Amino acid sequence: MAKNHRIPVTAAAEVAVSDRSAALIRRAIRTALQCEGVAVACEVDVLLTDDAGIREINRDMRGVDAPTDVLSFPAFSYVPGQPPADDSDADPMTGLTPLGDMAISLERVKVQAAEYGHSRSRELAYLTVHSVLHLLGYDHLDEGEQKRQMRAREEAIMAELALTR
Repeated sequence: MAKNHRIPVTAAAEVAVSDRSAALIRRAIRTALQCEGVAVACEVDVLLTDDAGIREINRDMRGVDAPTDVLSFPAFSYVPGQPPADDSDADPMTGLTPLGDMAISLERVKVQAAEYGHSRSRELAYLTVHSVLHLLGYDHLDEGEQKRQMRAREEAIMAELALTR
């Protein structure tokens, strides 16, 4: 497995992000990529923001004028369970395959952690893993097999991170 992933974590001006949170995000992304069998060096860009910031992104990019917990913007259309196996999608300047971007609302992390009765760290890792799976082609728009498949992968990766419910 490639271990040379580039994972820039950027914080919007409105939020403060600890080194611990940034490290958790990077670990969650690397673990998800490893668990999904991604064998190429990748880049995933992460933006941490608040509800107002993610609402603006959601409105501008998806036409939905509401905050949400996480947004994922895949660079390519992959089939779930069939991650990039070679560097044919790699950026020639960096040699990295750009998987895409994610934005996470730290306000939603706090609220949802309290709502679900677990730590903020678990919620942040979960949303990160959820987004990586979207970047790799997983979806949950139907309430059937796709959603079950994605949830199973999320739980497996969270177990690997030792952050189960």
